[in-house]
Amino acid sequence: MNEVYMGMTDNNNNRVKQVAIPEFNKKNAICKYPFESNSGEELSTELHNKTIQEYCKIGDVDNAMKLVAQLEAMGFHPNSISYGFLIDSLGSVGRTLEADVLFQEMMYLGFKPRIRLFNALLKGFLKKGLLGLAVKFLVEMDRMGVCKNQETYEILLDYYVSAGRLEDTWMVVNEMKTNGIRLSSFVYGKVIRLYRDNGMWKKAIGLVEEIREKGISLDRQIYNSIIDTFGKYGELGEALEVFEKMKQESIVPDITTWNSLIRWHCKAGDLTKALQLFTEMQEQGLYPDPKILMSLISRLGELGKWDVIKKNFENMKCRGRQEVGAIYAMLVDIYGQYGRFQDAEDFISALKSEGFLPSASMFCVLANAYAQQGFCEQTVKVLQLMEAEGIELNIIMLNVLINAFGIAGRHEEALSIYQHIKESGISPDVVTYSTLMKAFIRAKKFDKVPEIYKEMESYGCTPDRKARQMLQTALMVLERRH
Repeated sequence: MNEVYMGMTDNNNNRVKQVAIPEFNKKNAICKYPFESNSGEELSTELHNKTIQEYCKIGDVDNAMKLVAQLEAMGFHPNSISYGFLIDSLGSVGRTLEADVLFQEMMYLGFKPRIRLFNALLKGFLKKGLLGLAVKFLVEMDRMGVCKNQETYEILLDYYVSAGRLEDTWMVVNEMKTNGIRLSSFVYGKVIRLYRDNGMWKKAIGLVEEIREKGISLDRQIYNSIIDTFGKYGELGEALEVFEKMKQESIVPDITTWNSLIRWHCKAGDLTKALQLFTEMQEQGLYPDPKILMSLISRLGELGKWDVIKKNFENMKCRGRQEVGAIYAMLVDIYGQYGRFQDAEDFISALKSEGFLPSASMFCVLANAYAQQGFCEQTVKVLQLMEAEGIELNIIMLNVLINAFGIAGRHEEALSIYQHIKESGISPDVVTYSTLMKAFIRAKKFDKVPEIYKEMESYGCTPDRKARQMLQTALMVLERRH
């Protein structure tokens, strides 16, 4: 058996000795055997750092952190490169608090992080919804003389647009222009999305001409934004025309393109076209998105077409998608309420028995599946299981939980989750508020809807079309009552 060696201190003579560590299995990111000490030759701590970096590269952050603990127990610290790998890896799996601790430790030891690390940590904060912490971090960057770069601005734009923070978005765009930073296709794509979410879809399409005038070619990012804009407002014919033009210009559609087309055709009730697009996507070698599968399952399930669902799963397996099919089949069990995976713990155990290590996104999909059925206790259990795996809760997961309680008619619990979000320092986004408004409308507590709407505005979130429609619905009901 091949062994890799790392350094450990010999307590008798303070020399650094070799000990065997697990051989890497890069395919599954799992170690073949546990840490065991063996006597060996003198070796520097350099191999510690290299091994930490290798673990981070294959996504095994837990073993990387074990090595850090061993290194620190010997009186040493990781080098600057290892700190960078660790902060990146922890941030990517939602463990932002640990990433922040390492970043502060890095600063204390006198290392000078590059802008890439600042951006990694900023992205981690915003991904979790910790806007307050992110703002303080930006102030600290300014104090240290670290200038924002293109990536920094794009991270901020991505969050502000997703959170529905209109004024903050324009502030970032104007700051980019003032600092002479070129507005990329990514930025324009986000601005198009912002127009779309605020009901200005024609203005969003008009922005395409401005993009052409500036000599910026329409890339996949912009095409995806345009397709999604048309789809959201029911202009499916135009969305498909743009899709065809995209392909004519030799721009290959990605999973985002397909997801958008399938989702909006599902919403419009055109399941035949949605399934056709779903098949075409797989023919292009792309894995189906669990969220899109859930949309299809939901629509077909409402019509009782479980045979169609089963046929699609069989087709996926024929294309060599056995592992994906296993996951989706479990989701069907939840949606179909067959009883096989009514318990979240059984689902996770089944996944692990198939050789999968559940990710943050898979936990989110699973929680959403239970939430859509109003299974609140199971949704809560998913979040508990996720935390047990070392993945921190973020705003997306908490929004899912609000939705679960809302569907189940438990608006007080939905409100308590919202209060928890604020108390924990996570910043509510436009989805939080609109989901909470929906919960109170379901409970026929229409008088609470305007209050939530005002709170959303005062918090800096720009209400989207859905929120405005719910407000109008509540106001009409209240007016009739009086």
